[in-house]
This record gives sequence, structure tokens and C-alpha cells, in this order.
Amino acid sequence: MAERYSVAIRELPSNERPRERLQLYGPSAVSTAELLAIQLRTGTTERSAVGLGELLLSHFEGLRGVANATIEQMSRIKGVGPVKAVQIASAFELGRRLAALSDEERPVIRCSQDVANLLMPELRDARKECLKSLLLDTKNRVIRILTVSVGTLDSSLVHPREVFRDAVVASAASLIVAHNHPSGDPTPSPEDKRITLRLAECGRLLGIELLDHIILGHNRFVSLKERGLL
Repeated sequence: MAERYSVAIRELPSNERPRERLQLYGPSAVSTAELLAIQLRTGTTERSAVGLGELLLSHFEGLRGVANATIEQMSRIKGVGPVKAVQIASAFELGRRLAALSDEERPVIRCSQDVANLLMPELRDARKECLKSLLLDTKNRVIRILTVSVGTLDSSLVHPREVFRDAVVASAASLIVAHNHPSGDPTPSPEDKRITLRLAECGRLLGIELLDHIILGHNRFVSLKERGLL
């Protein structure tokens, strides 16, 4: 492993480079040293950026130590310097600010109107159909809002795997899906109903309940739950 971290990242196969691996497989597939390497961007003649990340973790006795280190302390590490130290410090500060957000700042979904209020500004004038998923915790607070697909919705194309994958990773208790009708008319189509029933069944199997499917038109919306489909 030490030999791998001594070579420049550009000399590694593309599927072993931290930035490329993160793009392909997501942040969870990348090690802590590699995440630091993405912030560092370059290494030295003696160490790759990943090796430099390993050195920071070793010197400050882990990630918490790096997060608590001052810019001056990090700058003293050979190969880091003030510019890279600032880049690392700014990344940790973003994490702190995110962690500091209170639960009250996360939207709570109490009814279909809450979903429409969240998504209508983005989707009411969209020219293509866009399927969104709202991942919720046990108190119906929004964990994340994700774009699942863009284009004509078809049950053969909207695979439950794509809808529920991130919900599983995020440990969501439930979810709501929503999409727009570019025509402006939110009346559910037979295909909309088929997709809803298919997702609801998969949700029951996974233990992540599909609470609703909202269809947005131009300043109008339809809840398939309120229509009795769920």
C-alpha cells in the first residue's frame, strides 16, 4: 500500500484515482485518505496526494485530529502548506455547519400541499417529465430530495431499484415520489397508476413505505393517495 501511495495519482489506473472512483461509485466507496487527497489535489515528489492524506491522519492521530488542527499546524506538514491547509479547513467547516443545522430547519411533510410547495417552483414549467423522490425520517422530516429520472415516465424504465437505492442508504423510514406533467394537466395517466402500485409493493417488501405519489401540473397537483390509490 505504501508503494501505491508513493506514486503520483495521475500514474494510477483511472479506476483507482480518488476523484474518478468517487464519481463512479459515490463518496462511501472512497477512503478517508482519498477524500483528503481530493482536497489536497496534488502531492509531493515523495508522496502522492493520497500518501499526504495518510500522513495527515497519522500526524494528527485520525480524522478528528485533522478536523481540529489549525491552518498553521497543517501548514507545517511537509507538502501541505497554507493553501492546501485552507482547502482542508474549509471542507471541515462546511461539515460542521451542516451538522449544526437543527431539525427544525428540515422541511416536514404533513400533507400533499407541503410536497407541492417544495417542488412546484422547480417543476411546474419544466419541459420534460422529472421524477423526484423525497426521503423522510420517522417524523416525516425531509432527509434528501433526489432526481430519479428525467424524461417520459414508463414503468419499464422507472425501476424500483433506482427509487429505493438511496432510501436504503439513507436509512429512510418512508418516501414520497413526485413528477410533473409538462402539459400542465396533473391528471394521472394509467401509466402513472401502474408505476405507483409497483413502487408501493416494493416499498412494502423493503419496509420503506411509499406515502404518496404527487403529480404536478401548472400550479395544480394531484395526490394519488388522496385519490385512493395508496
